[in-house]
Amino acid sequence: MPLGVLSTTLFTAPVLHSPPKSSATLHGFPHSRVSSKSRVSVRSGSIKCQALGESSRSPIYQGIYGPWSVDSSDVREVILYRSGLVTAAASLVVAGTVAFLPDNSLLSEVIKQNLDLFYAIGAGGLGLSLFLIHIYVTEIKRTLQALWALGVVGSLATYTNLAHPAGESLIQYVIDYPIAVWFVGPLFAALTGLVFKEGLCYGKLEAGVLTFIIPSVLLGHLTGLMDDGVKLALLGSWMALFVVFAGRKFTQPIKDDIGDKSVFMFNALPEGEKKALIEKLGQEQKFSQNN
Repeated sequence: MPLGVLSTTLFTAPVLHSPPKSSATLHGFPHSRVSSKSRVSVRSGSIKCQALGESSRSPIYQGIYGPWSVDSSDVREVILYRSGLVTAAASLVVAGTVAFLPDNSLLSEVIKQNLDLFYAIGAGGLGLSLFLIHIYVTEIKRTLQALWALGVVGSLATYTNLAHPAGESLIQYVIDYPIAVWFVGPLFAALTGLVFKEGLCYGKLEAGVLTFIIPSVLLGHLTGLMDDGVKLALLGSWMALFVVFAGRKFTQPIKDDIGDKSVFMFNALPEGEKKALIEKLGQEQKFSQNN
């Protein structure tokens, strides 16, 4: 299988929902996955999805398993996904700015007093995006979510048991004691996975560079092999590229961030219907090739 097809099959942009386990179905698709505003059917081996009242306005796109269209819930979830990234980027920029400000400045003091708040807001924004992220392979999504959850638990444990008793913010404690990177690191590993996925799917240069910068900063701080000047330079690059990355998400068409919706409709089918549909699609392909 060509690399481009493989990467498209594995990844796509926001809003992943694993096939729901529900006994209520609509033409073979669980009600909880298909919007109540949509009519879904399987005809001649293809999946058809038509939004009621929107057939003349919503374009129909051809997917691997049949045509699909964008509905209002798709738009809402994509916007929320992107908003989570903007929230995470803004929080990083505000918190990271303190590293470049004079220690005795008023702005620096205000930011230092609220570092944990900015960290929590940024982690929440990232969590929202990881909840809505659209990836065909459910195991990959669950792994990113598990890393995020592990990082949140580690952050809370570090703050409660180490940073707070020492009278420091969580971020300041991690700066003073690099070993604490082990506890907060999984959260940033989840972020690295997210930007890697975006870079792989859409060829975004800033996402690709972030894939290397984020772990480099953390590992450099953890091991002590990176001096402060290099860490500051990489942190500044991280901040700038993350803003560009989050902002550029809003320049993408909604349909691009959804990916191939027919794949998720296919994944919602029972195994027997999946096999039957694949066989019909194979027969149709052979027929078209012979004619």
